[in-house]
Amino acid sequence: MTEPHRARKTGIERLVHAARNTGRGLLACARSEAAFRQELAVLAVALPVAYFVAANLWRWVALIGVLLLILVVELLNTGLERLSDEVTRETNPNIGRIKDMGSAAVGLSILIAALVWLAALAEWLGL
Repeated sequence: MTEPHRARKTGIERLVHAARNTGRGLLACARSEAAFRQELAVLAVALPVAYFVAANLWRWVALIGVLLLILVVELLNTGLERLSDEVTRETNPNIGRIKDMGSAAVGLSILIAALVWLAALAEWLGL
C-alpha cells in the first residue's frame, strides 16, 4: 500500500523546515553527547582567539572551518552509533568495528584541526 500524496515543500518553506530539522539535530546531540558539548565549548573559545591569530579572512575561515568539521563528523558518528544501537543492543563485533570507524573519523578530524591551529599559531608567534 502506498502513502497518500503529500504536497512537497518548496522555496522558503523547505528552507525553514530544513532549518528546524538542523536545530533539532544540534540540540539533540548537545543534550545527549558530552563530546559534542566539549567541542562546542572549544568553538566558542576559538571564535575570538581566531580573530587575533588569523592574519586574514581566509585563515580565520580555515581555523573556524576545521572546528566546524569536527562538529559535522561528531554528528555523523553519533547518528551512526545510535542507528547501530537500534539494530541490536547485543555485542556484535561487526557493529563494534563500525562504531570504532566512526570514532576514528572523529579522531582524524580533530587531528586535522590541531594541525591547522598549530600551523596558524606557529606563524602568528613567528616560529
